[in-house]
Amino acid sequence: MSAPALPRPAHHTAPALPGDLGRWFAETCERTYTRTRRIPLDALEGWHTDARTGDLVHDRGAFFSVEGLAVTAPGGPVPHWTQPILNQPETGVLGLLVKDFGGRPHALVQAKPEPGNAGGLQLAPTVQATRSNFTRAHGGRTVPYLRHFRSPPSRRLVADVRQSEQGAWFYRKSNRNMIVRTTEDVDVLPGHRWIPLRRIHGLLAAGDVVNMDARSVLACLPPPPGPAGRALHSGRDILRWLTGVRSRPALRTRPVPLRDLAGWHRTEHAVSHDDGRFFDIVAVEVRAGGREVRRWTQPMLRPCGTGVVAFLLTRVDGVPHVLVHAAAEPGSVDVAELTATVCCAPENYDGLPPAARPRFLDEVLDAPPGRVLFDALLSEEGGRFHHALNRYLIVAVDGPGTYESGGDHRWVTPRQLGALLRHSHYVTVQARTLLACLRGLTGPDGSPA
Repeated sequence: MSAPALPRPAHHTAPALPGDLGRWFAETCERTYTRTRRIPLDALEGWHTDARTGDLVHDRGAFFSVEGLAVTAPGGPVPHWTQPILNQPETGVLGLLVKDFGGRPHALVQAKPEPGNAGGLQLAPTVQATRSNFTRAHGGRTVPYLRHFRSPPSRRLVADVRQSEQGAWFYRKSNRNMIVRTTEDVDVLPGHRWIPLRRIHGLLAAGDVVNMDARSVLACLPPPPGPAGRALHSGRDILRWLTGVRSRPALRTRPVPLRDLAGWHRTEHAVSHDDGRFFDIVAVEVRAGGREVRRWTQPMLRPCGTGVVAFLLTRVDGVPHVLVHAAAEPGSVDVAELTATVCCAPENYDGLPPAARPRFLDEVLDAPPGRVLFDALLSEEGGRFHHALNRYLIVAVDGPGTYESGGDHRWVTPRQLGALLRHSHYVTVQARTLLACLRGLTGPDGSPA
């Protein structure tokens, strides 16, 4: 059965925020913004097309490049393909500064516009900077608050771990996710604000307000206090299962020239798939206010459809469990990571063999409204992706059933996922977003409401 079409909003905007937060956003919009327009690929300034490979490369070797990748998937329904991929061989910093006010934990966030955002400003971490940004490769201003994350004392560190980003679009990219607790007085710069952590989690259900990087860092918070309950599988069993998946014949990748990709072509304005699916590589000119640089051009990856990212959730002896998928992506650092039950753009599977269709996709899309605990359209990182929108869902099901029968899915508790997030490259950025969304649904006992 073909999935119901999920509309891609032509004019998606972030929802209006209530009260003081809405007024602050409106005031910040007047001085902090990005205005983006498409330009031809050859009009990129500070970038060039490599004469030998056709790759799009920054003139100083900074930021990232757009390259080609050939992928072989042994035993997969699509055994071989080629694609463009973003190669950003540097580790950035995503840092959240937290402090208690009146006994309640608050986070210092910034209202940050990105050129690829579909709805303008979003709440971002205190610091969100690539290495090229904080070493000022762009020639602009320094990154505020970076000193808090340079060498914080260990007693102040709540979280400090390298986490991966989209392995289908990035080649082995990681960012350092940090949460640092402070007790000192901190100057609140324009565009920044202390907001209760509980309120930030609640805003995830309001729509496209909290950006991907903030969601990633929020997921790294320690789990709330309270009894853990009995998990269906022990942590040791989960690790043994994932190690087994990682030990199977893996995706094999090799770099290839961007100009030689089979099934892709370059026009004046884009590198696109011949079937019009998957994504395009486009070029944009950005004019900005309130940013380190006022004008620049860059390539961006623009998905061709709206994605679906979903957790199936059940309770085992009263303990919430989510169904994770051990999935390999061509840009993964360590073969496979735990991702959402479903993580795909449904349109990409039109015309592919039925075996390629993601398991449980139809169950998620056909779920009755009473089973849908969370449903929000959220965007991915707007610094590299242009209007990359995913519909994030959490769908309740009855009991563990036979969902694990295929071998690549397991029921884990949110607490077990949180424990894995103390280590690098176990949980994908999409699953981290869903974990943050799940925490926004929690009741006083720390379990989903």
